[in-house]
This record gives sequence, structure tokens and C-alpha cells, in this order.
Amino acid sequence: MSGPSVTFLAELSTNDAAALSPETVIVQPIGAIEQHGAHLPLVTDALVAEALSRRAAARSAVDVSILPTLSYGRSIEHRGWAGTISMSSETLLAVCRDVGRSVAASGFTKLVFVNGHGGQPSLLDVVARDIRAETGLQVFSIMPARLGMPEDLVVPDDEYGYHGGHVETSIMLALAPELVRMECAEAGGIGVAREFGRFQHLTLEGVVPSAWLTDDVTHNGILGDPTTASREVGDVLVDVWSTRLAEAFGEIAGFRYPLY
Repeated sequence: MSGPSVTFLAELSTNDAAALSPETVIVQPIGAIEQHGAHLPLVTDALVAEALSRRAAARSAVDVSILPTLSYGRSIEHRGWAGTISMSSETLLAVCRDVGRSVAASGFTKLVFVNGHGGQPSLLDVVARDIRAETGLQVFSIMPARLGMPEDLVVPDDEYGYHGGHVETSIMLALAPELVRMECAEAGGIGVAREFGRFQHLTLEGVVPSAWLTDDVTHNGILGDPTTASREVGDVLVDVWSTRLAEAFGEIAGFRYPLY
């Protein structure tokens, strides 16, 4: 008996695709093309989403087929920064719905959005339910960065390290060091945590989030401190997140609605 398979759907013929099990976990990596300061490439979020999807699929105990990465995302908070190419919310929702409709029409039952961009998890949650209601697909949205930090990994406090900071830069040093310009790295958004610390309920993101744009919180496009980043930290994070994502694929493959 052969083990679980990893395929790249676009590289298959239509007959090969039809021969896949309907229970194959179909993975749609999605990221963004947006500014990440002077030291990281515009493709950072899309590159991370694809790399982690591929690594997780290779470690998974279930059949996985990966779709071509949706590199563009909803990046309106970074619009106006050179190189940022953003979909509108409406366009992103429409594209994801069409992907879902096509996956369902191909006879598959599971679709996973693996998201590398922090500006769109809420939209992907919404569209996942839309696709579920329209097509019957079981749809899941996963942001690997939300799978948790390794307990023994010490990460410096870089305040709101949401964008281009220590963690994201370390990940890129592990995945594509040739695209990282550490000589250009500098901290940004310093003082944001102090400002929000004055409030009892209001937060940048959290309990009472503020709908912030990049220019509201940083002068250089960075939220965090990339200067302390290292490939060693990135290697650990890539390994842990790939493993946890592979475990999530396994749980998704065995999950069924209804629950009663």
C-alpha cells in the first residue's frame, strides 16, 4: 500500500486530477505583494505561505494537493508604499469564492487557505463560511503564525512586531536569505505599545481594535525590530510551524460535518 501523496494540482492532467481522492486536502496558499520596509522583499507573505504549505504537505500523513499561490492579497493598509499591489476586499472575496466553487466542482470536499498576510484573516474567515454555505465544501483558514511559538524559543520584545520585525525577518532569513538586506534593517513603530498602554480597552489589534493604516503607526513601514533577527530563530519557527500545519492537515482530513 502506498503512503500519502503530495501533488501540485496545476502540474497534473485533468485525468490525474480526477483520479485524486475526493478527500484530498486541497491547499490554497495566499499572501500579499506589499512593502516590508527596506530590508525584506514585497513577496514576503506569499513566499512564506507557499514555503510552509509545501513543507507541511511533505510532512503530512494525509493526501494533500497544493494550488498555485495567490500572491496578491488585500493590502490596503500599505497602499501608496512603492511596490504594494493590493486587491480590494471585494475582489479578494470574489477570487476566493471562485476558487472554492472550482474546487467543489472538481469533486473535492476539503479546502484550506494557508494565509501569510496579517491583513486578511478576518476576510478569509468570512469567505470560508460563504464557500461552505454555497458549495458544501468544508473550508478552513489557517495563518501559520497563529499556531503558536515554541515554548523554549526566546524572542526579543519588539513591541508590536506585526510587520517586518524580528519573527518575520528571521523566517525570511531561513527561507530566502538571498532576498534579505539586513544592512538596511531598522526598527519601526517604536512607541506604539506605549501609546496604547494608556487605554483600558482600546488596542491596536485585539479586544477593541483600531482600524490602522501603515502611515498611522510607523515612519518606515516596519512594526517591530528586525535588527535582532537570526536564521537560527527562523529555522526553529519554520520547523515548528510546518509540523503543526501538517498536523492540522491531518485533523482536517478526518473532520466531518455535521457533528450530531
